Amino acid sequence: MLRVFDRVSTMLRDVRLTKRLVQAGGRTSSYPCTMRNIFTLTAIALVATAAGATATPPAADWEIGPVIRGENYSEGMPLRPQATRNGWAFDFPYSTKAAGHVHYVTFNPGSLAEASRIKVRYRVDADPGTRFVPQEHPHLPGTVSLFFQRRGDNWSAKGRYALFRWYAPIHTVQEISPGAHEMTVEFDDPRWGSVVGGRKSGDRPRPFRVALANTSSVGLVFGSTAARGHGVYATAPARFELLDFDIQ
Repeated sequence: MLRVFDRVSTMLRDVRLTKRLVQAGGRTSSYPCTMRNIFTLTAIALVATAAGATATPPAADWEIGPVIRGENYSEGMPLRPQATRNGWAFDFPYSTKAAGHVHYVTFNPGSLAEASRIKVRYRVDADPGTRFVPQEHPHLPGTVSLFFQRRGDNWSAKGRYALFRWYAPIHTVQEISPGAHEMTVEFDDPRWGSVVGGRKSGDRPRPFRVALANTSSVGLVFGSTAARGHGVYATAPARFELLDFDIQ
């Protein structure tokens, strides 16, 4: 997307330069102000506008999981979120662990090698006093954060697979609470952590870049600061709505 806008900007500059030369009576034969270029510019601009307007994939492209060897770890949850006017939504299982818990909500973005950051907007609707409980660490607050995964991961976190899943820096993790929220994470932040604790992207730049270039899954994980994607449930009815998920 950035390359598209760069090309549009370059062509617009050429057109403006040609206009100034024409107005000054200068020669314009060496500048690419032709009808073909103008039509190309228009087409590129329209495509870029349309792409930017559909930054968040539709609900049908997302998966509530993870599904590992046929088992969905988000117990009590549908496989897909519900489509909404702004994006998608799901209802948290409640009011105990036995009702279920949500772990990962992800989609396949393709390569993230050219991406710089992810910006997310979301909303949580719940009555005052509702708690969001990590099913493995119920004494901690429930959290939501960002994650991406390299293609071919076997979920073992052993050997080379220890560097296939990457979780956003700890300072970007947000406690789940009612209201509208925003989250921005930069890919050049050296504090992304692998699935094996203590291994940071700044210390392992090559495996991190390889994972970005071969991404098969990106999205939101629900859990706690002790176990990012290990699942959350609510103590009362509550809804999570994604408003925007923009990879830039």
